[in-house]
Amino acid sequence: MARVQEQVEHHYHSSLVEKVRSQGSFLNVGKTTIRLAKQFGFCYGVERAIDLAYAARKVFPEARLFLIGEIIHNPEVNAQIAALGIRNLLDEAGRPHVEDLGPDDVVIVPAFGATVPLVEEIKSHGCRIVDTTCGDVMSVWKRVRQNALEDVTSIIHGKASHEETLATASRALGNGSGRYLIVLNLEEADRVCDYMLGTLNREDFLRQFEGRFSDGFDPDIHLQRIGVANQTTMLREETEAVQRKLKEAILQRDGNDSNFRLFDTICGATQERQDALKELLRQPMDLLLVVGGYNSSNTTHLAEMGEQQVPTYFIRNQECLESPELIRHYDLHEKKEVSSQASWLPQSSLPACVGITAGASCPNNLIEEVMLRVLSLRGEGIPA
Repeated sequence: MARVQEQVEHHYHSSLVEKVRSQGSFLNVGKTTIRLAKQFGFCYGVERAIDLAYAARKVFPEARLFLIGEIIHNPEVNAQIAALGIRNLLDEAGRPHVEDLGPDDVVIVPAFGATVPLVEEIKSHGCRIVDTTCGDVMSVWKRVRQNALEDVTSIIHGKASHEETLATASRALGNGSGRYLIVLNLEEADRVCDYMLGTLNREDFLRQFEGRFSDGFDPDIHLQRIGVANQTTMLREETEAVQRKLKEAILQRDGNDSNFRLFDTICGATQERQDALKELLRQPMDLLLVVGGYNSSNTTHLAEMGEQQVPTYFIRNQECLESPELIRHYDLHEKKEVSSQASWLPQSSLPACVGITAGASCPNNLIEEVMLRVLSLRGEGIPA
């Protein structure tokens, strides 16, 4: 592991980021100020997943290594994993190809986990498995399994297509008698409440949530006793609001909350990064750069928080900062990368303050590259 960590450190470490952090997460060069959030970048779960993937390559140097999808949601990190000779078990449509797996092969389960049927199918081929699933995710699985044992339907606050939510939903089935329903946001939570209170008809309910509930789901039966779980990287305030709405509906329907279960399953690292961004946004700044993979849920929520208060640009890496007049960034509303050709960066003759944060799957070397690119576009020197 010492050799593995040395290799990982070489790929992802940033001495500049560490220096800026040590001096209060504040860097001033000429007329440019850069403020970093106090918490950003790799969390323990991500670091562990990456370490285990690198270690698998060293422990099994001659074996075929496969990864179920992406190790984390960061394209640069996934490119490094691929460079180690670790192949993706999924095709471009997300379908697993396990037909030719055998006992000599090694399959890596990513930090988000994987569904029970897929893991069992891989095991049936005799493969060796390296499981990098985050402990916080497994904590959610424990809760939904308990719900299944106690005839409680798991209401999962999350993105239905996200790997973690799919994995959690498969555990919510328990031994086959469990049930789940996936809700994305407060609006959908309202629809669940409406049904429980008799103001939404069955056909409309089933149509709205089609594909997001377990087989055999009957809202008349399976919304009697519910427990809320969540994708660990969701926005905490939204998850708590979903919990409140559902609890209030149960109270209104039943007169008490004995048919409602609640466990705090928000990832600690996700919450730390959201809290750190709140603190950063209290400081005056001209704009915020949020760095990370566009399919990263926790990074997306940071961008959502930022755009409510300051001009915010969700970027993959420093290459998105093409010039002081042109930036490529992910538009949360159009759900695609766009180019903004207005002057997103203040003129170099004027003072400017740029805030930077990143999700739990973004390595520090990418943050350093973004910082240096901002300084370059502003005509500033490289800090010693």
